[in-house]
Amino acid sequence: MRVAIGNDHAGCGLKSAIAGYLEKKGIAYRNFGTDSGEPVDYPDIAAPVAEAVSKGRYDRGILICGTGIGMSMVVNKFPGIRGAVCHNIFTAKVSRSHNDANMLLLGARVLTRKKAMGIVKVWLGTEAEGGRHARRVRKITEIERRLCKSQRVIESK
Repeated sequence: MRVAIGNDHAGCGLKSAIAGYLEKKGIAYRNFGTDSGEPVDYPDIAAPVAEAVSKGRYDRGILICGTGIGMSMVVNKFPGIRGAVCHNIFTAKVSRSHNDANMLLLGARVLTRKKAMGIVKVWLGTEAEGGRHARRVRKITEIERRLCKSQRVIESK
């Protein structure tokens, strides 16, 4: 598994803890985030991570900002991205098992480090179940294709 990780200024400490966990587990990753507490704009971090996952250079992505919400709005604009803001173990597990989420969004200002690390561990360790859930994920992909196709038509006029 290859993981792209990134963060804005709010997520420096949590990103470091996640990177340490990935190293300990032997999971390859690339840090797209800042290592400074100086303010940065979360779209500038989220977009390259989402693009890298969207284009298949990384299998999954993990992003950390204050709440996870802003980055989720950015990543879910990219084709093939299914980003989930997770606030507990249950949502982490279901985002993977039912929704085949390939991006995890975390809020460093709303989660304790211990809870966030538990979420990361479960999210990375959970596989998609398939079955009826795969049918639903395919429907999401089809909606995305239709919207992209109609957008190309509009842009060509």
